[in-house]
This record gives sequence, structure tokens and C-alpha cells, in this order.
Amino acid sequence: MSAESPAPRAPARAPSRRLSYAAGGLAAALVLAVSANLLTERLLPRAQVDLTAQRLYTLSDGTRQVLSGLQDPVTLRLFYSRRLGGSVPVYGAYADRVRQMLEEYAALSNGKVRLEYLDPEPFSETEDRALAYGIQGVPVDQSGEQVYFGLAGTNLLDDERVLPFLQPDRERFLEYDLTRLVHDLSNPRRPVVGLLSALPLNGDPRAMMMRVPGAGQPFVIANQLRQFFTLRDVAADAQAIPEDTQVLIVAQPQGLADATLYAIDQFVMRGGKLFVLTDPHSESQASRPGPNGQPPADTASGLDRLLNAWGIEAPRDQVVLDQRGAWRVRANPQDRVQAVDYPAWFNATGDSLSAADVATAELQQVTFASAGQVRRREGAGIEFTPLITSSPEAMLVDTARVRENPNPARLLAEFRPSGERYVLMARARGMLKSAFPDGPPPPPEGAERPADLPAHRAQSEGPANLVIANDADLLEDRFWVRVQDFFGQQTATPFSDNGALVANLTDTLAGGDALIGLRSRGESLRPFGRVEAMRREAEARYRQTEQALTQRLEATERRLRELRQGTGQGGAQSVITPEQRAEIDKARAEIVATRGQLRAVQLDLRRDIEGLERTLRILNIALVPVLVTLFAIGLAVARNRRRAAARA
Repeated sequence: MSAESPAPRAPARAPSRRLSYAAGGLAAALVLAVSANLLTERLLPRAQVDLTAQRLYTLSDGTRQVLSGLQDPVTLRLFYSRRLGGSVPVYGAYADRVRQMLEEYAALSNGKVRLEYLDPEPFSETEDRALAYGIQGVPVDQSGEQVYFGLAGTNLLDDERVLPFLQPDRERFLEYDLTRLVHDLSNPRRPVVGLLSALPLNGDPRAMMMRVPGAGQPFVIANQLRQFFTLRDVAADAQAIPEDTQVLIVAQPQGLADATLYAIDQFVMRGGKLFVLTDPHSESQASRPGPNGQPPADTASGLDRLLNAWGIEAPRDQVVLDQRGAWRVRANPQDRVQAVDYPAWFNATGDSLSAADVATAELQQVTFASAGQVRRREGAGIEFTPLITSSPEAMLVDTARVRENPNPARLLAEFRPSGERYVLMARARGMLKSAFPDGPPPPPEGAERPADLPAHRAQSEGPANLVIANDADLLEDRFWVRVQDFFGQQTATPFSDNGALVANLTDTLAGGDALIGLRSRGESLRPFGRVEAMRREAEARYRQTEQALTQRLEATERRLRELRQGTGQGGAQSVITPEQRAEIDKARAEIVATRGQLRAVQLDLRRDIEGLERTLRILNIALVPVLVTLFAIGLAVARNRRRAAARA
């Protein structure tokens, strides 16, 4: 008996030993996980995996280029009131996003970007400092207390660049705004922009001598560009573009000699940024008298030799008509109608403006007048990105239809949309070959070739960057701004975004390849697309029922009014009969019942939407832990089966 007595106690010790092993294994796994996190934090502090669809947390190559090229330190000070995040949670989430991105900037700059986080409490020195930088304060409630959420940057020369208030609505452009700020601090000198145009962008002294009010003044867009850039006129017979010119705007180029075309070509080959605005018919020229007192006969312009060699076409024999945003203009005197849609002048809005490019994404509308299309030549190896297109309600017509006595009513009557979108403005990027493969052409007759003419380049040094629009009337004041005289001062009130468009494009071109490559990013606070579709479908279904009930309610109330307003002869109120009284009571009961059904439908709609949101919240919170638990249970079952199979 004594020899066999330990046998019954063995099963009791085995589970205890297994439990100890399991607890020890769990503790070891916990220690291992914590150790791995600590080691990763210390050895790989910036390691991350971006699994978002739009690569929200991955900085672009352009930003990395700007940060790696910093020569002097840049200090970025984020002024953020914690009370703002507590009162409006969406700002708190966005502030975390801004901090994460700023820390990425600092990590990639090799110590050149220094960060400071400041909370400007009311009546503190920090608040005074924020106001001195130009950070904008906004009231968070009716007490009037100001809160702040802005960024101020400085360099060693005490140059300042400020983002006065960071709005979550602009999250798509957060990287662009930050990179632009850092780039400007590292390159504090104003970019030089050259203007080469047959239009009097900088004013017309001859017209000013006529003393006509407003005549001969510089275009408003030229005055706006001067606020941000150093503008320099480039002569139409120039044989070389000055070396310090970073962006060259060529608007309405007419009759340029080969020597000038070669100068533009070599400017692009050397890495200069080109903004071209050609036009199949310039309304601006057609409305201005020439030297002989009459408008010029030729109002078309082009840069075909250069653009065609680079794989781009901007035809001047056709214009785009677009009915969606057509302007209303005065009709011909013979027509009965006073105004008619003129599809040759139209506003590009909505999906016609690219939401992916920082220059166009936040614009509301851009006005075009007798514009042509821009297209990539077949077989061209360039990257061609449309910035602005027509709507599908567009067609092409011969330029003569709008140049010689245009008839808006007839043009509209014969309008037949093609259903195709035509590109009106685009970016082009790629390695380009010179349009002058044999070298510089002979100088113009009577002129000598400059002694310091740069050496010929047969192709671009790197990927060239161009912006091409086939409408120079983008710059014409009357198509985007109202200029009024206010006590001797000219005031400009824009009604379209043409000026902002030209300034934005010039800004991105002046910033170099790094800023041109930046595009709008996605938003971190993204709605669930499928959920939104389900919500819209449910709402549409309930709205149909609601509409039917509303119509029935209105019909019943109308019948009740008719019963109550029954009159006898001579307008006297007739006596309500028992049958009418019963009908009135029936109508009242039907109204009460219909209103109850209507409230029930609205309540069901709200319950369905709230139930859907509640289900999604539960799934978001509980689904991952449940999946992990199920995975652990399945793994344990599989191990037990393997052990059982091994013992067997």
C-alpha cells in the first residue's frame, strides 16, 4: 500500500505545474514585449510603417530635399493653447498631427530644425510674444478669452515667416505649408520673375498720356505679383534670359524672333521654370487700340516651335465653349432677348479644378475667355498633369466664330456638347531636348550676338517644369476683378480666382522642384465612405416616405380649409351641416394620424443612423481585442492538439 500511495497525488501536482509554467511564460512574454518596445524606442526612434491609403504620414521627396539642404538652423515655434483642444476636440487631434509632422521635420534636418512648443496663456509674456509674431487669436467662447494655434519660424538673420492660424480644413496642405515656410527661411531673398508679353502687363505709357481714367494702368495681377516677387520685364527681342531669373512668364507671345525663342529654350534647358500663356484669340488685345487707333488684326499667339519640340500642343485654330459656367452677355440689338449665355466666356468651377495640386485645390472658380485646349503630343515622354479642364458640357469651334463679329445667340443655338473634358491648363515635367539641336540661330538683322551668351545645351540638366495655359485672358482685369476709384485710390475686388491662381503657380515654380513636387495630401480625420453611402441610402428611402406623407398632409389640410370656408350666396357664411361636420372631424383625425406617421418616420431615420454609428463604434472598440482573443484561443487549441498527437 505504501509503495502505491503517491500515485493518486500525481494528477493534482501536474495541473499546478502547468499553471506555474503558463504564468511564467506570460510574465516572460510581457517582459519581452516591454523590452522590445524600449529597445525600439531607443535604437529606432523614427521607425514607422505607414499603412494609410494616401500615405498621410510619409513625407514627400520634395520635403526631404528641402530639409537635407538646410545650411543654417531654423527655429519653429508652435503656439498652441491647450484650452482650444479641450473645448474643440478636432483641434486637439489636429495639434497632435502638427506636432508629429514637426518632429519628423526636426529628425530629418540633422539638427537644423529646432522646435519650441508654447502655450500662450491669457495675459502672459508668451501671449505677447505670439501677438508680436502675428499669430492670430480667436475667441473660444463668449467670455472673449483668446486662444492660439499658429506657427512662427525664424532664421539666423531674424527673418520671420508665420502661419497665423492652423485650420484643420487645410490639413491636406499641411506639408506644403510647412515646407514652404522652411524653404522661405532658408532662401530669404525674393525670387526674380521675368515677364515677356505682348500685353501691357506693367502699364501702357502711351495710353496714360491720353488721360483716360484707368487707361494704361498696370494689370492688377502684375501689382499682386510684386508683393511676393521681384518682377523684371524681358524685352521681346532678348537673346538671353538673365541668369538670376527663376521663373519666366511668357504671356501672349507674338512674332518672337528665333533668337528670342532660343533664349527661352536655353532658359528651360538650364533649369529655369517657364509659365506660358498662349491664346487662340486674345480678348484683351481685341479690346485695346493699337498704334493706329484700331485693335490689331491678329489676336492669336503661340509658342509652337518650343512646345511642339517638348511634346505639347496648344492649338490656336479652335476655342473651347463651355455651357456650364457660361457668362451672361448682352445679345445683338436685333434680338428680342436682352441677355444670353455666351459659352466662349465661362467660369471653371468644381471638378474642373484639380484637387490634387496645391495651386488649384482651394480655388472656387477661374474665368476663361476664348480659351483653347492644351494637350500632350502623341508619343511624348513627358509627365502631363491637367490643372484645369472644361466641364463635359463643352465643345470645340473654329476660332473665327468668336473673333469676327461673334453672335452669342447663334453660338448658343448651335451649341452641341461633346461630353469630353478639354484641358485648359496643365503642368508638364520631364527631360526635354532643345528645340534648337544645331545650336543658336543667327542674331536678328542689325543685331550682334551677346559676348556672354551661355554655352548651348542640347537637353535639360534635369526634369524641366512647365505650366502651360492656352488663354492669356486669364490676366485681363475685367475677367476676374473689379477696379474702382475710392477717393483717388484704386481698389481691386476679385470676383474670380484668376489672380490667386497665377500667384500660386508662380509661387510653386519659384520654390523649385521640391515645392512643385508637393501635392495635397489626404486628411487624417476621414469619414467612412461605405458608412456615408449607407446613411445616404437610408435617408433617401425615408425621405421618399416622408415626402409622400407630407403631400398627403398638405392635401388633407387644404380639404379642411375648403370645408371651413364654404360660403353661401352673397358671401355669407353658410351653416355647416352634420355631414360637413363629420367630414371636418375625419380630416382632423387624418391630419393627426399623418403627423404621427411623419414623426415616426423621422424618428426611425434618426434611430437607424444612430444605431449604425453605435454598431461601428462597438466594432471599432471590440473587434480587434475579440480577434486577438480568438486567435490566441485557436493557437492554444492547435498546440494542445499537436501535443496530444505527439503523445499518442
